[in-house]
Amino acid sequence: MPKATAVWLIDNTRLTFEQIGAFCGLHTLEVQALADGDIGAGINGRDPIAHDELTREEIARCEALPDERLVMAKRDSPRATARSGGPRYTPVSKRQDKPDGIAWLLRNRAELSDAQIGKLIGTTKNTITAVRERTHWNTSNIRPQHPVDLGLCTYIDLAEETAKARAKLPPEEREALEAAERPQLDPEPVEDESPLFG
Repeated sequence: MPKATAVWLIDNTRLTFEQIGAFCGLHTLEVQALADGDIGAGINGRDPIAHDELTREEIARCEALPDERLVMAKRDSPRATARSGGPRYTPVSKRQDKPDGIAWLLRNRAELSDAQIGKLIGTTKNTITAVRERTHWNTSNIRPQHPVDLGLCTYIDLAEETAKARAKLPPEEREALEAAERPQLDPEPVEDESPLFG
């Protein structure tokens, strides 16, 4: 809730817009627009002191030194544990899209292993094999679609897995794949030198 925190800091401190923007992750002009009331009408301020994000001493220090930046307060409460690398939850509404994403990866990223596809899409090797061999129960309705567009993975995850898979390929295969993905430039048109009116 960066805007709500910014609203509270604008209303209750003498910090500069730059300091508030740096702390809240907002652009200086956005903080100024919040202060002027141009945006964020109706946003209730969120007290960062009450939520153990800042201390009064830190705010006082930065009010006295406009070039300083606010530093987040250290919390004594334990942090949430990071998720393991296990399978991700896929909403029911997206589960029927998995075969479409698998088909796209098999067609356009053939260098990926079944384990990598399973990790990206969150599916089993049996499903990947069924889509590849066209023995999937819904084969007639599978339409290859980009898994990122379907919301099954991110561009970053796909790029990382593709880079790992290509690093294992022989150099000539890697170069051929990269050459095929480069945009092809059309040759410049040759001008006809014949007179227009003759």
